[in-house]
Amino acid sequence: MHANMHHQILIVGGGTAGITVAARLRRSDKRLDVAIIEPSEKHYYQPLWTLVGAGVFPKQASERAEADYIPKGVAWIRDAVTEFLPAENQVKTRDGRTVSYDYLVVAPGLQLNWDQVKGLPETIGHNGVCSVYSYQYVDYTWECIRNFKGGTALFTQPATPIKCGAAPQKIMYLAEHYFRRTGIRDRSRIVFASANRKIFGVEKYAEALSKVLARKGIDTRFRHNLVEIRPNTHEAVFENLDTQETVVLTYDMIHVTPPQGPPDFVRNSPLANESGWVDVDKYTLQHVRYPNVFSLGDVSNLPTSKTGSAIRDQAPVLVKNLLAAMRHQPLPARYDGYSACPIITDYGKLILAEFDYDHKPKETFPFNQAKERWSMWLLKKYGLPWMYWNLMLKGRM
Repeated sequence: MHANMHHQILIVGGGTAGITVAARLRRSDKRLDVAIIEPSEKHYYQPLWTLVGAGVFPKQASERAEADYIPKGVAWIRDAVTEFLPAENQVKTRDGRTVSYDYLVVAPGLQLNWDQVKGLPETIGHNGVCSVYSYQYVDYTWECIRNFKGGTALFTQPATPIKCGAAPQKIMYLAEHYFRRTGIRDRSRIVFASANRKIFGVEKYAEALSKVLARKGIDTRFRHNLVEIRPNTHEAVFENLDTQETVVLTYDMIHVTPPQGPPDFVRNSPLANESGWVDVDKYTLQHVRYPNVFSLGDVSNLPTSKTGSAIRDQAPVLVKNLLAAMRHQPLPARYDGYSACPIITDYGKLILAEFDYDHKPKETFPFNQAKERWSMWLLKKYGLPWMYWNLMLKGRM
């Protein structure tokens, strides 16, 4: 049995958001007592998995030891939260701990709900059913693309919010390019079945991506939500979200983006809104009912794309506001909804979409980022991973 523990600032989740916030807190004041609860021994740079699934990198390139990125002076509680008790300023853990806090930061990321698609848990990773959304299955994605000999390649996007909203189309564009490069494109049919209404939420980039779809000859089926996989007959069953009709498509390979959502221990907690997300003010990142609780990243209800680049802008806002709250001062910082999606359109081509809450472009570079560029491909392939490991997780970016 573990003795009860107390920390001044407790961070739930040691992924991108949790580590970045911890590093920034320690850089701002080394006297702060900060702890992270995180069960995983490994830390993954998940944006690389699209390139792993396309054969560009081995998956090991995305993996590091969690211990190497816990900031110096931050306590690491190697455990998992099972329950939030915000009225008591406590959390309960899997291993029987009760950890109390003065301030709480909630950042455990998303849960992949494979079981929300009938037949998917039993067939993912074989029978031509693959996904770049899991370290376990990402290698099989490259195996499916590499060994594809023609027929129908089906790519799906669910009705739920997901990590990196453009990843389902990125792996499709890379597969199409690979099929073209290996001479089988003319005997291949590529279908994008997405629950969304259009290819992208920001009009400027949607226009550019519509041209990519046309150039590549991809068959798009919007408002199609995957509900079942029938591996024996190679059939994918969709619900048309506009008509409620059932649509059955056959496939030779299928890349599935699983439904995603907040972890159950968040969804079922007092911190959640009616949809299960941590209920924070979208500008200050402070909880709307518990003023000593903050949240950022994928588990929050912030109405923007769930990306690492969004966390990069959220983290400094959260830290400034948390420190102000500790001093009983007004919260000075505001998050404008900035997020970025580096959308790979070919091996060697990328559109860098950057935008805010109003779905208006908020671009970094002095050129049109809706144009496919080799330079942005190099940024995605080499620049962003280096910045992630060496700057962002160290609280320097």
